[in-house]
Amino acid sequence: MRIGIFVIAACFPGQDPGRVLRESVELIEAAEEAGFHDAWIAEHHFMSYGVCPSALTLAAVAAGRTSRIGLGTAVSVLSCQHPVALAEQAAMLHHLSGGRFTLGVGRGGPWVDLEVFGTGLARFERGFGESLDLLVRALSEGSVAAEGEFFRFREVDLVPRARLRPVVACTSEATVGLAAGRGLPMLLGMHIGDRDKALLVAEHVARGGSGSGHLAAGVAHVADSTEAAVRELKASMPAWLGPGLAGYVPVDDRPRPSRDVAAYVDLLTRIHPVGSPEHCAEVLRRTAGSTGIEHVILTVEGIGDHRRALEDVRRLGAEVLPLLRD
Repeated sequence: MRIGIFVIAACFPGQDPGRVLRESVELIEAAEEAGFHDAWIAEHHFMSYGVCPSALTLAAVAAGRTSRIGLGTAVSVLSCQHPVALAEQAAMLHHLSGGRFTLGVGRGGPWVDLEVFGTGLARFERGFGESLDLLVRALSEGSVAAEGEFFRFREVDLVPRARLRPVVACTSEATVGLAAGRGLPMLLGMHIGDRDKALLVAEHVARGGSGSGHLAAGVAHVADSTEAAVRELKASMPAWLGPGLAGYVPVDDRPRPSRDVAAYVDLLTRIHPVGSPEHCAEVLRRTAGSTGIEHVILTVEGIGDHRRALEDVRRLGAEVLPLLRD
């Protein structure tokens, strides 16, 4: 299995966002030392759930502070950015990191971001496929032109060029179809369990895609016993998720999304590697066996304390990863 770290830059009440970002880079450095395969960075805007508005920028900083670990975005929100500009930045990171960078993109949501950045709701609802096609062509062919609904421009050459295959975050069958039709692997979120992940992988295959190369995000916390690990996360995570999830503000008059935070935390601690080292390894093996996904990225930020998050990284590296290799 390939195990990575998932950096959300979660900001708990009373924490300073600037310090959270600095500590996020420290987590990536610790993950490299602990033997993780890669580190994937989330992008969020105008909310405390995650205070990193540019996953590419944080990945660039991390590239300069590390030498081996792979780096990726999970994800850069394509609906809020020009796909060619995103391709240019991804190509830069590919070259500057020595080939360690992978671009992950997603549709995002119908949030106020679309209003602020001027891309509009239509780009989210109808334009994701067109944006994805431009991005893929820019990263595979090195030159690109557009005559579509949302983009029209003469042919340009990308400088520098880089041949990259993006990963696509998928939460719906429609997006799965777009990824499969372009031969792109999926990133599946931490909000669904193994059964739903397996269904999306099967849908990807049914749409002409592959059953391999996909990633899944999850939550991790290691303690001496599974009961203690679950108890600790259930005590800490609501303080983050309550105000954090409330930061999703719709761009139009649709109702604000809501989630039962306690029930969500209970779900996360049941379906992800939260427990003793042996339990964490078994959960990861079970996910791989039931879904075919052998690349998992784990956030350790739910504990709400940077020192404890660093301890999680070290314990995962020292006590869980060897069990998966064995």
